Amino acid sequence: MAKTGITLRTKDYSQWYLDIVDQAGLAENSGVRGCMVIKPHGYAIWELIRDAMDARIKETGHVNAYFPLLIPKSYLMKEAEHIEGFAPEVAEVTRAGGEDLTETYVIRPTSETIIGASYAKWIRSWRDLPVLINQWANVMRWEMRTRPFLRTSEFLWQEGHTAHATEEEAERETLMILHDVYADVVERVMAVPVLRGRKSEREKFAGALRTYAIEALMQDGKALQAGTSHNLGQNFARSFEIKYTTVDNREEYCWTTSWGVSTRLVGALIMAHSDDDGLVLPPQVAPIQVVVVPIFKNDEERGSVMEAASRITADWKGRFRWKLDDRDHLSPGFKFNEWEVKGVPVRIEIGPKDIAKGTVAISRRDRPGREGKAFIEQAGLTQHITELLDEIQLSLYERAQRFQQEHTFEVSTYEEFQQRVEQGFVRVYWDGTSEDEDRIKTETKATIRVIPFETAEREGMCFLTGRTTKQQAIFARSY
Repeated sequence: MAKTGITLRTKDYSQWYLDIVDQAGLAENSGVRGCMVIKPHGYAIWELIRDAMDARIKETGHVNAYFPLLIPKSYLMKEAEHIEGFAPEVAEVTRAGGEDLTETYVIRPTSETIIGASYAKWIRSWRDLPVLINQWANVMRWEMRTRPFLRTSEFLWQEGHTAHATEEEAERETLMILHDVYADVVERVMAVPVLRGRKSEREKFAGALRTYAIEALMQDGKALQAGTSHNLGQNFARSFEIKYTTVDNREEYCWTTSWGVSTRLVGALIMAHSDDDGLVLPPQVAPIQVVVVPIFKNDEERGSVMEAASRITADWKGRFRWKLDDRDHLSPGFKFNEWEVKGVPVRIEIGPKDIAKGTVAISRRDRPGREGKAFIEQAGLTQHITELLDEIQLSLYERAQRFQQEHTFEVSTYEEFQQRVEQGFVRVYWDGTSEDEDRIKTETKATIRVIPFETAEREGMCFLTGRTTKQQAIFARSY
């Protein structure tokens, strides 16, 4: 056990994760199977991720809307491949108002179908295109094995849905969202490096023409899919009669896309950065970036310390998300431990000796213990904290990037693949089939996470089939 009572990562990584979710006050189980209660601290982290994502979505010309939670089951049946992919996870509503319903509804697992029905009414001419809409919502997928944030029956997400005149426009949209929105937020805001690429035919979204994804590596060597963007081709447009009249008066089907990220990004944050003492948060997604802990022994000292704390924080409004922990019934040590577990990036301590010296003690969460503690002059403290928060943000990204690089392996044989795939990403030459993917998953529990955008400079032999190819794939075990 760590000093906080959190299970050590090396002993039981799964329990370590659950302990952090619990002790950092992020979420708890509810009375509904597979559904969690997101606590204020956990929800505040999600809000910061959401706001960063929402701003970028709007900057790229999209607008927010909202569509119903209940979807007529007949809508799902219109797209055969789509319903086949989601059928095991669908929750149905058959009775309401004390009566059996004449039509069964499903609680949305995703909204392509009901949004497609609206687009069929809204779009008539090339002048109506493109349609660029996003919604923030909850969805329900009846998962058999659940884990807070990573996989729950109900979760929060955004789902973008767009309609375009040509395949080229739809493809540009799909890739722009992946690079300029998803990867940008996950890397710059969450400080988690990602791989980008296309999903294999076996792993793509049900009903899509092509699926693209960003994949992050967790500290146990498993991958986590951090976002997906789908070029749906004309499949859903044909199912829902989403058509437009061209400039030269021809009738054509639209090309549509969909894309989404969810509250599993909170799980990614936990597993990418945290340690055995608790949560570690990059400053950009920390609900509290700086906590000030006053230290005193009596009422006289309390007055002078609180006055000093008020003075050093006078210009912090609008600069930092900060908190003064002035709870008298708790010891400084208890407070230190609490804010450490909750992942607050910077802790300031100020007591009578600090006042006399004109300093404060400052500790950074990404470097626990003495390594991360220093004494700083009160004059210029605000600027020092500003620079320190930027430094912590970059340091966490670079640390995660080093981990990813050290746990990415290139192999040429299946035997070596079986050894390395337990440790992280494995990059291979790939010319296999979906059946080959099934075999690999059965034997190693690993799947293709992405087929990277870049192509190898020279040909190589597929590590499984021995056939010559330039295509490479990145495999890993995943959440």
